Amino acid sequence: MQSGDGLVVLLVVVAFGFWFYAAMRKKMRETVEASPPLDWLNADAETEVPEDEATRLLDKHGYRVLAGKRRIPITIRADEAATLQSRLFIDYMAEKDGHYYAVKLAKERKPLERTGSSLRDRLLVYQLLDERTDGVLYVRLVEKQVECYRFSLMEADEEE
Repeated sequence: MQSGDGLVVLLVVVAFGFWFYAAMRKKMRETVEASPPLDWLNADAETEVPEDEATRLLDKHGYRVLAGKRRIPITIRADEAATLQSRLFIDYMAEKDGHYYAVKLAKERKPLERTGSSLRDRLLVYQLLDERTDGVLYVRLVEKQVECYRFSLMEADEEE
């Protein structure tokens, strides 16, 4: 080796070490700072979800129940003058294969029609609550069915 080659090798090793350190630190920071999926659900969550017929049915279909019934308050500003209050209720939140779902239980007094407009009006809002929610599970306890609905927006020229 010629004089100064050792210094060049040392500088390359130090530069590589610094790059590796910076890359690992960035990756670790992203991992730590990334909010867990649906973390807003756990703000007042109990540690355990009560086991009932619905949770057993979801478990039988491969879903892991993350949270029980949640009330989501909504504030509505009307014409910048009046402030109105409302709320949404989610029966459960569930996960399967890394996908998150809002869960609604079927109600005898309010049956769900399987039409596009009815599904949109009744279930779409639950998928839109969190960007990481992949769909809505509609659970029919009497029939022991779990129906999965996933909504996606299409461009006007993509309509079938």
